[in-house]
Amino acid sequence: MDVAVLANDFVRLEPMREEHRVPLRVAADDARIWKVTLVDGRGEGFDSWFNDALAPVVRVPFAVRRLSDGVLVGSTSFLDPVPKHKRVEIGNTWYHPDTWGTVVNPACKLLLMTHAFEVWGMNRVQYCTDLLNDRSRAAIAKLGATQEGVLRSHMVTHTGRIRDTVLFAIARPEWLGVKKQLLARLKGAA
Repeated sequence: MDVAVLANDFVRLEPMREEHRVPLRVAADDARIWKVTLVDGRGEGFDSWFNDALAPVVRVPFAVRRLSDGVLVGSTSFLDPVPKHKRVEIGNTWYHPDTWGTVVNPACKLLLMTHAFEVWGMNRVQYCTDLLNDRSRAAIAKLGATQEGVLRSHMVTHTGRIRDTVLFAIARPEWLGVKKQLLARLKGAA
């Protein structure tokens, strides 16, 4: 499931490499990013996060570069691809707070979902987020994903808190409508 650079008018998703370590360390150094995540990827926790991202098998990570100024502003990934069942998760996403509420997230998700549905031929793209992460839940819903349920006591966060996970998904029959909505949203931001 190799992936090349994915790009549109707003962002370029670069398959993560060692050269991204230092600029992503800078982008990750804000406690607000990691408040409701499984790991704390700032300071001493950054190298562990980065090394895990590059580990093979269950993750295809990207460094997110904002094209308006060329700055690396975060990361997003394909997680747990299952080619046999034609499904993949998009997640382990974080962005520097100055990108929150901008075109960065919808632009990234449009690229990833287009690749998943139209290149890999997936039938399902899913998103999981912490029940307490209201901002993330709202952003996923705004993408056009359907909330399917809550996985209770699903994960343990870096603070030891037992996390309930909200599961969202977009199925292939919904994709063209979701894509049209995202394209219109980005066109309005241009």
